[in-house]
Amino acid sequence: MKKLLKKFRSVQTRHGFYSVGMIAVVIVIAVVVNLIVGQLPEKWKQVDVSNKNIYGVSKTSRKLLKNLGHKIKFTVYADKSTTDERIKTFLDRYTALTDQIGVEWINPVDHPQALQENKDAQSSSIVVSCEDTGKSVTVPFSDIIVQDYSSYYTSGSTSESEFDADGQLTSAINQVTTDVSKKLYYTTGHGETTLSTEMTDELEGSSVTTEELNLLMVKEMPADCDLLLIDAPSGDFSEQEKTMLLEYLSGGGKVIYVMGDAMSDTPNLDAVMDQYGMTKTKGYIADTQRNYQGNYYYIFPEISASGDLGDGLENNMVLLVNSAGFTVKEDLGDTLTVDEVMTTSPDGYVVTENEQTQGEYTLAAVAEEGEAKLTVIASESMINSQITDYFSNLDNKRLFVNMVLNNFDDVENLSIDPKSLSVEMNTVQHAGSISTALIFGVPAVVLIGGFVIWMKRRKA
Repeated sequence: MKKLLKKFRSVQTRHGFYSVGMIAVVIVIAVVVNLIVGQLPEKWKQVDVSNKNIYGVSKTSRKLLKNLGHKIKFTVYADKSTTDERIKTFLDRYTALTDQIGVEWINPVDHPQALQENKDAQSSSIVVSCEDTGKSVTVPFSDIIVQDYSSYYTSGSTSESEFDADGQLTSAINQVTTDVSKKLYYTTGHGETTLSTEMTDELEGSSVTTEELNLLMVKEMPADCDLLLIDAPSGDFSEQEKTMLLEYLSGGGKVIYVMGDAMSDTPNLDAVMDQYGMTKTKGYIADTQRNYQGNYYYIFPEISASGDLGDGLENNMVLLVNSAGFTVKEDLGDTLTVDEVMTTSPDGYVVTENEQTQGEYTLAAVAEEGEAKLTVIASESMINSQITDYFSNLDNKRLFVNMVLNNFDDVENLSIDPKSLSVEMNTVQHAGSISTALIFGVPAVVLIGGFVIWMKRRKA
């Protein structure tokens, strides 16, 4: 017994007890901290370390969620255990920002009758519903994690291209909670360009629906036309259509005219512009100062977008290709105002086969007279999908949507760009002496240093 007591009183034993005690304290602290953290809101617990911040919730969404005045329900028709972790993580982060959203998971395999009872439901989707308004919108998982099918016919495989949970859910909430709905008609019959599906989806997300309209087939403008879009016609309007257009504007109508080819002959459309203080120039617009990599016809206009027109612009960079142009009259009268939104630099040129005329030219403007509003954009490339997809960091789409919604006082731009899921490879461009040192030198130094320290301790 005395020997046993002596061992407990030894320095080694006391050090051992101290170590055990400290380990116990650390464990208790860790358990308490985890219990406390477990009670924190989800938005404080999770840190987004994903590539390209795919779990980040935009300012637009945060504003909408902060001002939600209705209870919203997310019904997820999927097996939670097998659902993509990215979707589950984003749902947790998104719904943690408000107490107005409830989430329910229903496995369609275990409860097949749930799909039959809800006509809007489908497997692998989120049904966003609002009991107060009685509206619901279905968001398929395939619209959240978007697949790129461009290589399917050559390789037989697809790849993930975008993560659009933020935009899809915010758009759905807006659609089920708002009573505001606007109708945009786009003209046909003159070789117009058709809005891309992506663009119409963005407009619908802000409660703007679209429908085609042939003015020669109607006696008057539809009563529910909140905005008329003339998108890059290759031919001119007839006299009858010009008269109908001017009557619509004089009655307080709203029109967006996207100009077609700069060399096309459109005297009737030019006359409408002229009546609202804008004169079309004959020729393509070039800019020797603000251009893309020395190509004078690929222009980065100077942007003067204030208020709602400038809302959400990331870098004030818009690319126009082979653009037409116009000038604004100096004498506009007392009732007409024309605000220039995009212009060339003073080193702009109007170029034809025979001459080049230097000057500062207008590439987009908004004319207002009373309730009437005519917005003119000089190039269809503003919303051409080949431009907007390739230069996704530019503000082309955002500014165009702003121009559309600028015609309405009670509609907010809820356009949110999806996050790219494309793989970015980190490669060594020049494997020189620095690369060799990092790959071989640093590990060698660590090993040699460790061996030297070990030898010294061994001899001590």
